[in-house]
Amino acid sequence: MESSYDVIVAGAGLAGTLAAAAAAKAGASVLLLDRNTPEEPGKKTNWGWVCGDAVAKSHTDFIKDELGYSFGEPELELKVDGVYAISPDFKNKIAFDGEGYVLDRPKFAQKLRDIAVKNGAHYFTGHEVEGPILEGNKIMGVFGKDDKKEHYKVNGKIVVDALGIASMLRRRLPTVAHEYVQKDISIDDIESTGRYIVDFEPTREDLNFYDPKNCLIHLNQQLAPGGYGWVFPKRGAKTNIGLGVEKHSIDIRNAKMGKKDTLHTLIDQYIEWNPIVKNTKLNDEHKNGKGYWSVTVRRQLDCLVYDNYIGAGDSMAMPNPISAGGIGPALVSGILAGQMAAEAVQESKLDMDNLWKYNLRYNESYGNKTAGLEVFRIYLQSMNNEMINYGMAHFLTKEEAIQISYGLVPELSMSSALTKIIHGVANITAFNNLRFVIAKMKKLNELYANYPKDRTHFRAWQTAVNAEIADAKERFKPNPI
Repeated sequence: MESSYDVIVAGAGLAGTLAAAAAAKAGASVLLLDRNTPEEPGKKTNWGWVCGDAVAKSHTDFIKDELGYSFGEPELELKVDGVYAISPDFKNKIAFDGEGYVLDRPKFAQKLRDIAVKNGAHYFTGHEVEGPILEGNKIMGVFGKDDKKEHYKVNGKIVVDALGIASMLRRRLPTVAHEYVQKDISIDDIESTGRYIVDFEPTREDLNFYDPKNCLIHLNQQLAPGGYGWVFPKRGAKTNIGLGVEKHSIDIRNAKMGKKDTLHTLIDQYIEWNPIVKNTKLNDEHKNGKGYWSVTVRRQLDCLVYDNYIGAGDSMAMPNPISAGGIGPALVSGILAGQMAAEAVQESKLDMDNLWKYNLRYNESYGNKTAGLEVFRIYLQSMNNEMINYGMAHFLTKEEAIQISYGLVPELSMSSALTKIIHGVANITAFNNLRFVIAKMKKLNELYANYPKDRTHFRAWQTAVNAEIADAKERFKPNPI
């Protein structure tokens, strides 16, 4: 390892490897640091690459468009036509997200690592990144422990933070930086998730429980309070099956039902509940068969940059607030972060004011829809199974539901409104709640369409966004049962 680099990328997950690849491709000297072994880039925990493994085709196309690399077997394990969200009573199924792939996650990680190294990134494994080197409020590089557990320091002009949700870089930024880049993420904005990868023997065909050509999401507040269950097909009779839960929702559900369930017991019950996925056997290839992790379900952090610092992927709370899907935003943000870092080095403009463009680029590419989706997630968590069934049947047309899944704001039809009136006052109240949510989504989309071009107006913008989110949280409390 040299003593200094143009760009230091901390973490060789999806965002980190692509940031390193993009920065190196643009001519910067790049150091890519990862705590894992060379064979296990970006592995999240001892359990493996805990992930739903699904990604939209549009996001792999983004890599091809920006870096010129395509993907195929074995890293793209299975092509799927789309994703279906299924109501608790199975009477309604809504398609969204379009075609994509279920990944062989470890092999996809290795492929991205190889792309980074091929473009010239210096890749060091077994290196834990513990925080930024600071001189006053200025970031000069990173420090940590190497593969021999010895302390190291390395200087860099720009640090790209791709360390994930618990990033020690983000949390150890100087106090003045936390006026822009939030230090901590509220537990209310985090879901606990877990999944198994299993081989199984299908008992029969039922596309409500297992679909070899589509990813399935089960909305069911008793099975997955505050979240959802998923069954994502993989090659052959193999599936990625798991669920996510929200802490307050599971506590309320347990109290009302007299249960003491945890994420672990709920996953086991979810697999037992599925009548198609039977005679399961854990597929522990790459020691990746079973795992648990925390995922953010909020909009990305309000600001993603500070002097000499750029954040990408899970470290900036970028997973989709409704689906908790983090692969797509990690791929997009990683490339944009690497490009921005190299550009800033070439211009010798490493300050926050110049790096601010990254906020705008990420919002334009993905982030401008996430605050609206966060409000819709808050709304969903306030609905029990009966109301979810009714809402999916009557509140939205399939076209309107698809619009919402993409972060767009539908215009609720008059015929839909009249249907609510016919079905009584209780449902009128529920429908009015949906109208409230749609209005909030529209307002938040407008705010993000006018994200401040520089930090001069950031505080006023942030205050307005926080007020809209707080208003939604005050109106909609978790109510799974």
